[in-house]
Amino acid sequence: MAASGTNLDSGICPVAGDSGCRGSPPDQARYDNYRIYNVEFENQEQIELFQKLEEQSDSLTFIGHAREIGQKLSILVAAHRVADIADLLKTYKVKHRVRQLSGEDRPQSGEVQPESIDASQLDWQHLFHLKTIYEWLDKMAEKYPNRVTVLDMGSSTQGNAIKGVKLISNANNKAIFIESGIHAREWISPAAATYIINQLLTSQDPKVQQLAQNYNWIIFPSVNPDGYKYTFEHDRMWRKNRQLFGTCRGVDLNRNYPDHWNSTGSSSDPTRYDYAGPSAGSELETKRLIDFIRANADKEQIKTYIALHSYSQMLMFPYGYTKERVSNYDDLQEFGKKASAAIKAESGRDYVSGSLFETIYPSSGGSMDWAHSEAGIPIAYTFELRGPPDSQDLFILPAVEIQPTASEAFTAIRTIVEAAAEKGYYK
Repeated sequence: MAASGTNLDSGICPVAGDSGCRGSPPDQARYDNYRIYNVEFENQEQIELFQKLEEQSDSLTFIGHAREIGQKLSILVAAHRVADIADLLKTYKVKHRVRQLSGEDRPQSGEVQPESIDASQLDWQHLFHLKTIYEWLDKMAEKYPNRVTVLDMGSSTQGNAIKGVKLISNANNKAIFIESGIHAREWISPAAATYIINQLLTSQDPKVQQLAQNYNWIIFPSVNPDGYKYTFEHDRMWRKNRQLFGTCRGVDLNRNYPDHWNSTGSSSDPTRYDYAGPSAGSELETKRLIDFIRANADKEQIKTYIALHSYSQMLMFPYGYTKERVSNYDDLQEFGKKASAAIKAESGRDYVSGSLFETIYPSSGGSMDWAHSEAGIPIAYTFELRGPPDSQDLFILPAVEIQPTASEAFTAIRTIVEAAAEKGYYK
């Protein structure tokens, strides 16, 4: 999701409870007795209260920002602040729901496959380490040597490769670029990326085969590999990259792009979840993606840019930093609504479509805005996948939902591409 919280993304990760109990690694962050509050604002006083709370407390993790009446917001509250928050909710008459977490509020036993598993066993009923995903990409290239090329943007801050694939049927095809995993804890986005790769290579559906034949696809399952690894090994709720700033770590890579950088919905404080970095485009991961797009946007004829995130069930297009409308706003709105309707017909799930600024909250320095405004890619979207905005699972989507969620993402992409083709965007 495009926003998150405070303490969980600081340099010193909160460890709740006995870090060594129930088989957890001794340096694994735990959230025993934390609570998730889903609140709804009915007046300006309540909004201002929660704005102050977000600024002042390092024990509350906001999934979004308090900004308007009628808004629903989720907050993860450390155990020692539960009584304080309960009192404020009662005093200010804030509508809310609450759920208590335990040390087991991680993927259930068996949902995460071991790092040593054979990559040929990768599926969409389990969650997989970065190493397995990368090995699977290599295996797909071996299996389909005429269609799949493994790509490497270069190394990350901590020396991990940023690997992806190009699926090609015709060198003259226009290309679709898919970026996923920029926020480390959003595990469904790398899973959706591998699902899409697999569908394009193996589906017997004529419509999918046509998409695979008529367009080239460039897909990177994890553009924040350091953060993704960290969520498996140390803190499931980590969001940023792993750059070191004195006693704390991490830049929100989706606030670091040089497009109206740090102008709204981001922070200059490295302890904050939405730290935009010391300067625009400062992070190695950001530079890798920018360099790749600049080198390939014209050469590969990239006409569509999709960024996969979670959660909130939204299909959003530029801009994030302003209510000003892009020149093809009406088309992007039309394509998004068609995609939302296609998801509704497939699964019954409701996805909202609109500009990022209008749909979720203002934010600047995002990859989607940069791809559209600076790289000139006309069709650009950020998807927030399952669950709904008031989900009490937060980013810990049950494995049973991986395949249907990934299918929704692919259905939306197919619908957008087909609708854009009808309007001549790929001529």
